[in-house]
Amino acid sequence: MKRIFLSKLFLVSSVALLFVCGIIYACADGDDWDYFGYNSNFTPETFADKSYSPLFLSGAIFYGIGFDREHNSRFNEDIQTDWENYLKGKVDAATVSHFLIGDEIKDYYANKDKVSANKTEITQLHAFYKTKKENQTSLKWGKKISLKDPKVKSFIEFLYLAQKIETVSISDNYWSYDPVVAKTFKDLKMIQSIENVYNTSSDSFLKNRYWFLTMKAYFYSNNKQKAILFFNKTESSVAKNTLYYRALAYVAGINYQQKKYATSNYLYALVFDKCPEMRIVTAYSFHPKNEADWTKSLAMAKNNKEKAALWAVHGYYKDERQAIEKIYELDPKSEHLNYLLTRLINKQEQNINNSFAVKTNSDDYSSPSVSQTVAENRAENQAKFDKKAFDLVVKIAAAGNTERPYLWDISLGYLQTLKGDFANADSNFNKAEKTLPKTELAGYQLRLLRFVNNMSKIDKLTDKNEKTILADLNWLYYELPKTYKEQEFRYQNAVSWSKNYLAALYKAKANPVMVELFGGDSHANPYYWSGGNSFYDDEKNLLDMKTFLAKPNKTEIEKIAFGIYSLKLKDINNFQAVQATFKNKIPEAIAFIQQTDSVQNYQFLGNPFNGNIKDCHDCEHAAYQKKKYSQLEFLNTIKAMQDKLAQKEDVYTNSLLLGNAFYNISHFGNGRTFYEISIVGYGSSPYSFRDSMKKMITNCDLPKMYYQKAFEAATTKEQKAKCVYLLSKCERNEFYNNKYSNVTNWWSVEDDKINFTAWNGFKALKKEYSDTKYYQDVIAECGYFNTYISQ
Repeated sequence: MKRIFLSKLFLVSSVALLFVCGIIYACADGDDWDYFGYNSNFTPETFADKSYSPLFLSGAIFYGIGFDREHNSRFNEDIQTDWENYLKGKVDAATVSHFLIGDEIKDYYANKDKVSANKTEITQLHAFYKTKKENQTSLKWGKKISLKDPKVKSFIEFLYLAQKIETVSISDNYWSYDPVVAKTFKDLKMIQSIENVYNTSSDSFLKNRYWFLTMKAYFYSNNKQKAILFFNKTESSVAKNTLYYRALAYVAGINYQQKKYATSNYLYALVFDKCPEMRIVTAYSFHPKNEADWTKSLAMAKNNKEKAALWAVHGYYKDERQAIEKIYELDPKSEHLNYLLTRLINKQEQNINNSFAVKTNSDDYSSPSVSQTVAENRAENQAKFDKKAFDLVVKIAAAGNTERPYLWDISLGYLQTLKGDFANADSNFNKAEKTLPKTELAGYQLRLLRFVNNMSKIDKLTDKNEKTILADLNWLYYELPKTYKEQEFRYQNAVSWSKNYLAALYKAKANPVMVELFGGDSHANPYYWSGGNSFYDDEKNLLDMKTFLAKPNKTEIEKIAFGIYSLKLKDINNFQAVQATFKNKIPEAIAFIQQTDSVQNYQFLGNPFNGNIKDCHDCEHAAYQKKKYSQLEFLNTIKAMQDKLAQKEDVYTNSLLLGNAFYNISHFGNGRTFYEISIVGYGSSPYSFRDSMKKMITNCDLPKMYYQKAFEAATTKEQKAKCVYLLSKCERNEFYNNKYSNVTNWWSVEDDKINFTAWNGFKALKKEYSDTKYYQDVIAECGYFNTYISQ
């Protein structure tokens, strides 16, 4: 998603945004998958504090999480820890958690309108303290904790007042298309009582919490200006802790509502800088309306650190390079530089073409692609290189005076790789290694970038330079997928890029087998809706690949290629069996299917020898089947029928069943699973397949030939009527094949309002066989035919 400064996508009402804890949801489940994780070699988690993680470059609203869902729970752990420490020795952690957060609700939606048990108990304990009369709850908890202890009493009384404010501050709206109406706390006497407790409390811990609770109460009241007045009056005496910055964010929100945008954004930047837990909230809430607002916010900054904080948020929206430049001038040690640099590097990566292919028409996504050489791909990527960003990183890395110099060294090395300066990249990687943290992630990151640099050095593959990448190829392709159990490290892009790179190198060496192994269609189409693999349409390619796969003494890089290739000998034999079947070379098909391991035992979902009036795959799959045919049994049965036919034995029945068999393994029949394999392809539409396979699976010449033989051998009108109708189905399929023969995209088909025509079979059936029972069956089941005879 492109973020446009001053024009950010708003998913919630301005009032909700004002309240800082506004709901940032949309109609999505917000899984944590992110496109950038698979299109990058540079892992930002290696270098920036976790609090910046949602702000890493992302295609979603926030990196890794999609949407911010922690408005009600963001500070739960901190709050619980604070109270546990305060009540240490008096109340155990489980009890503190029970009263603060409540017990886990298994079925939220079924219980969302029920008052939680902990809130009811807090209310009853408050009544006990107020009336000094025992009740069921006081009797229960009096056995577990000392209710007379002053700290315990203070804990319960605080929670009693806090849960009153929670009636308006806690939201249960998980997503909304429409603006969320903000709730208002209208009990001003209650707010005053909270403030009174703050004013009279001598306990510093409680005083701090009542201070924040007073701020929160005024913030959610209908007189929000009182929150600002209270804050200004008391802030000098308040510790600058998390509660302070949460309150400051309230002040920022109120200023935004009052259209004091410069002040609001200045305050949000302060919170962004000082309260890591709120970086996601303050970054989202930061909204200068125009350049004048931005200039005013900068003028409010009291020192360089505050100015740096403003630029840190500004850079998230607009220009990382400019923000880095400004922050570096103000405060070279600023930690904000770290996350902004990761975004700068990741943006440079966005411009890289890792596919080694370009569209013949860049404006048409469906246009075919042509492959690039290594030199062509490098030239394209270097033409898009951001020289200004590079020069800035060079300058800062050379100075070595940032908080994390190794980040700038390793970043410079990576940029030098992209620029083609491989020797200097090596030097900077070596420099970075000296101070790089000794963590698994940092070590992996350095190794990956060194590998990319080493691979990028290769213009022409030789035995010598091949050895420089073998260990890392094994690491990428085999070791990491087995041993790395976390999710942060971005190595998937290097996997796909290196395969494409090697494919380009082998193409230059005119080695189509190795091209296919590293970068063939099997890697380009890993999903169900696949056009298959056109490499095997060439008989020489197919035979050469079989020879390679069976080769006993492979070189090291050949072993790597063999291991990553998704297809094995059995898959190619399976493809040959399918091809031979569609060519009616059944003995060959049997020989090939017998070399497919378990594939030969795969069973058809429907009876492949049945011929029905209407083509309904699901119906035929669900129908009772006296016998289930495996693929090998299917082919052996065909051969047996063909042998009988050759001997003129039961010509009608064998011809009819053979017609059904070949019809059912076509696109129109119930046995598509016979041809739906990786090399042929998959799909419910013929247009999911490449042309050669589309022609194969939609051709009805074989069933038509056998149905014609059956017709000629038929001895009754019922038999002839059936043959005529089955032939008309082949006519129908041929009609559609011809009608849509030039269609390249199913969704581009224009409706000419012609669903069917009066095929010869329809005419013959009406004219010659209207007195048969089969004729009546066709009328009952075939809407097209019924429409035809009703005209």
